[in-house]
Amino acid sequence: MRSLDRKRVIYIDVDDTLIRTVGTTQIPMPASADYVRRMHAAGHTLYCWSRGGGDYSRDVATFLGIADCFVGFLPKPDICLDDRGDRLLDYCDVILPGNASNH
Repeated sequence: MRSLDRKRVIYIDVDDTLIRTVGTTQIPMPASADYVRRMHAAGHTLYCWSRGGGDYSRDVATFLGIADCFVGFLPKPDICLDDRGDRLLDYCDVILPGNASNH
């Protein structure tokens, strides 16, 4: 994993990352919310995004009490127009929710 010494831009997913949904019940994932708080406190720029859209992302972050950690709430993109092509995220570290407490 790359060093987080420099300020980074971090995108945080909602479903199965910040919450799990069982029926109509949203179950918080504490390690992920703690990661969000730690990265925000360290001065990184955080965005919350979801296939459910920006409003949904904001609603979940508000429910978890971490909305103030994010600078924006976005839908996940359907299409990316970028010169990097399939290497678009080759520079990006991916942290799985179950490993959030280790980062």
